[in-house]
Amino acid sequence: MAAAPLGNEHEDTICVQGGYQPGNGESRTPPIIQATTFKYTSSEQMSRLFDLSESGYFYTRLQNPTNDTVAAKICAMEGGAAAMLTSSGQAANFFALFNICNEGDHIVASSAIYGGTFNLINVTMRKMGITCTFVSPDCSDEELEAAFQPNTKAVFGESIANPALIVLDFEKFAHAAHAHGVPLIVDNTFPTPINCQPFRYGVDIVTHATTKYMDGHGSCVGGAIVDSGNFDWLAHAEKFPGMCTPDDSYHGVVYAKDFGKAAFITKATAQLMRDFGSTPAPINSWIMGMHLESLGVRIERHCANARKVAAFLEDDPRISWVSCPELPGDKYHALAEKYMPDGTCGVISFGVPGGRDKVSAFLDHLQMISIATHVADARSCVLYPAGTTHRQLTEEQLDEAGVGIDLVRLSCGIENADDIIADIRQALDAAL
Repeated sequence: MAAAPLGNEHEDTICVQGGYQPGNGESRTPPIIQATTFKYTSSEQMSRLFDLSESGYFYTRLQNPTNDTVAAKICAMEGGAAAMLTSSGQAANFFALFNICNEGDHIVASSAIYGGTFNLINVTMRKMGITCTFVSPDCSDEELEAAFQPNTKAVFGESIANPALIVLDFEKFAHAAHAHGVPLIVDNTFPTPINCQPFRYGVDIVTHATTKYMDGHGSCVGGAIVDSGNFDWLAHAEKFPGMCTPDDSYHGVVYAKDFGKAAFITKATAQLMRDFGSTPAPINSWIMGMHLESLGVRIERHCANARKVAAFLEDDPRISWVSCPELPGDKYHALAEKYMPDGTCGVISFGVPGGRDKVSAFLDHLQMISIATHVADARSCVLYPAGTTHRQLTEEQLDEAGVGIDLVRLSCGIENADDIIADIRQALDAAL
């Protein structure tokens, strides 16, 4: 768990300076504490650590100084109250939901989310007795209201949907969630806190797949959860007994009372990380933290390249359609301007006509741009979601998620945009 004070620095400055402040004569870069355990001379102090009555490190499965340093940086970038790292973005989304959902509970989620997250909620968590109603991110207020049940405990969505690139209307979903006394949880992976700060618009908890832009080099898998500290658990104590009643596994700790704005992250660390062990290796967190320092300049180049490539594709008659929220004619341009005025992300989607064979031929003829189950990387990469990340979904579910059979997801790297365009042009010439 990491708590970080709010400052007046810009997010791209926090990328470089946040999370770690060395003392006199200490290392300018954060050290790697590649250790499983920590030594104490007092058994009484160790007991206090296990009771959560004292803060400290005793086993890396729960907490590690290197992990906490990077979590504090991300927390400050998001303007949050507390944060934690996980071993993957998938683990972050699972922990964020399972931390407040039990057997018999219900979730309302946007249907336009990453296929792996859709399966997590719709298949795996359903096996755990947690059900979900999926709603279109474009739903009316009345349709969103109808999705709630008495046992609803959370609302979940993605700030920019992967791969449909639908921009979530934070205020609409936050208003509905809060009217029913539950938090809004948003995966903010694509825009990153450089381009989007969901807490400003009523979102309560944010998750990240740090594997993507935050690492940005395809070198280490990871995730993060950041809590705004704004949701009042005690005001809805009957809905969240895990937050508001004594935890017998820690001698009666009541998280919402004993830990204030850090309650959500403390519970996720003390219970879920303890029992599931989805902690990142300190070396992975350190690598990601080093790469995070350049996020501010990288994301600017990613977005500029995406705009240029999207404009090229929009003018090519062989392309059926282009989705890029930064294009003035895009359906979600107004929401992008409202919530992400400085840019969205480097990912665009477009339609290649002619069926799966034509899509495959186009991908196979790319030379510099790689086919990879990855996105948001320094190197441009491309994927066919209907045949990979969303392959398990039915045609109806694909349609609800905004993933057509012709959809190609292109993650524009930080190469020269003209070279990206040249590779796309020659592949289209060869395939269509």
